[in-house]
Amino acid sequence: MTGNRWSLRNIYLYIVCLITLIMVIVGAATAVRSVVDLIYPDPGYYMERPLDENGKMMYSDEEWELQQSIQEESTLRYAVLSLVGSLSYVFIAGPIYVYHWRKIESEKDAKVEVAAAALP
Repeated sequence: MTGNRWSLRNIYLYIVCLITLIMVIVGAATAVRSVVDLIYPDPGYYMERPLDENGKMMYSDEEWELQQSIQEESTLRYAVLSLVGSLSYVFIAGPIYVYHWRKIESEKDAKVEVAAAALP
């Protein structure tokens, strides 16, 4: 019975389970990080408005505020995209892991039943 446990098929199933489990863990950890970025966004790296050669501000107040709001929207967009990407790891790799792990468990149970039936 132990010889069949490490067949090529079982090694494949265990490797797939390991890889998909790692993908789910990384996806979940990254999703938590993305949620934190959405709830508590980065304040940004604001700098002073640039000056031209004459010492005058290059941008008007409206233009400067527009650039700041674009930067904030970009940060929010990045956090949402990161969250979606992380959750895609969880929702794609998770079912693959569950499927392969159930295959391992069902084959293990079937082997135990066959071994029990062989006993007098």
